[in-house]
Amino acid sequence: MSFYTALSGLKAAQTDMASISHNIANASTNGFKKSRAEFADIISSSVSLSPTQMIGSGTAVKANRQQFGQGNLVQSSSSLDLAISGDGFFAVKPDPNSATVNYTRNGAFLVDANNNVTDANGNFLQVYPVDGSGNVTQASMGTLQNLTLPATSGNPKATQDVTLGVNLNAKTALPLKTPFNRLDASSYNQATTTTVYDAGGNPMTMTSYYVRDTAPIPSNPPAADDLSSTWSVYSFVGDQKMTAGGSDSVQLQFGNTGQLTAPATKTTFDAFTPASGTAQAIALDLNASTQTAAPFKLAAQTQDGLAVGQLQGVTVDDAGIVKASFSNGDIKALGQVALINFSNPSGLRQLGDSGWASTGVSGTPIAGSAGQKGLGNLMSGTIERSNVDITEELVNLIAAQRNFQANAKALDTSSQISQTIFNIRS
Repeated sequence: MSFYTALSGLKAAQTDMASISHNIANASTNGFKKSRAEFADIISSSVSLSPTQMIGSGTAVKANRQQFGQGNLVQSSSSLDLAISGDGFFAVKPDPNSATVNYTRNGAFLVDANNNVTDANGNFLQVYPVDGSGNVTQASMGTLQNLTLPATSGNPKATQDVTLGVNLNAKTALPLKTPFNRLDASSYNQATTTTVYDAGGNPMTMTSYYVRDTAPIPSNPPAADDLSSTWSVYSFVGDQKMTAGGSDSVQLQFGNTGQLTAPATKTTFDAFTPASGTAQAIALDLNASTQTAAPFKLAAQTQDGLAVGQLQGVTVDDAGIVKASFSNGDIKALGQVALINFSNPSGLRQLGDSGWASTGVSGTPIAGSAGQKGLGNLMSGTIERSNVDITEELVNLIAAQRNFQANAKALDTSSQISQTIFNIRS
């Protein structure tokens, strides 16, 4: 009988060492949770046997129980590195169209080739849907959806109106060279650039060149200066010259006090065809322009075209709301990171790769979000490491080794006793 008792002890010590070795091997695995081997004694008893005469029959592995204590939190530079400070799990799906939901504590998420947010194993991060204001519409297991980052935002619009308000220096001399040549800076006085857009939302550069046509009138004290003058404004979109009714420039006329007297309305250029292939016409409004003795200044500049915003970044706030920012200034809320908990997390089935699946022992998933239902807080730019303490595990490993050696010695002693009995001769 002692053989089997010692053998059960050997097996138990071996299981303990295997569990500890597994913990040590995953000391650097993000989101890993250590396990602890738990044992129970074996007693053979019967109603006819006195309680004071029962002898144990060894030990058995009761459970290899997971320990869901908090791992160390380490900061990172990625906003999609998420960590849960407290209880709870991230919900992920191995297949985007599957109803199967798995759970993980490894929050090192990344963006795949299709702009889906996944973990390192390709599982899709699950979020709750939100409205345009970022408010969660419904938070339940049935409303989980994959987190996908849109590549663009907004609808393009071709520029139709450009407004420029400039102050032209009344004392500026005539250009050194004539006629106007945009490639020769000495043939014009000033230039401004405005970004405009075609029908596809593609940016183009509209350049306006300001050329003084009449020389400044010398002052005659004590009379006030006469600021009357005429300027020509030549506009190009890329390399295409803008014309209006056959004229290649807009004439600006200023009165003796520097006020703009003409044109009274905006100038609509003839339609042109940009690289996108869709013809468009642009109107230039210079009515806010002035002429004073002050230096040249661009005081106002607007245009009504819209570009398609390109994805520039993504952030996750403390409530788990994921927001994407775009190059056109748009900011969109994409969803709220779902946090899930269980009444008995130790009953979860380990899947490997820091993943778990629910079972009847774990209980049904409890859906919530950061800061709710004891699910802990969500931290962006942070990774949770394993909860393995190397020093503690090494001490446990030494103890398990000693247990193994002691049971091996008990088995050897039983063998020697049996051999002695076999050698007894009458």
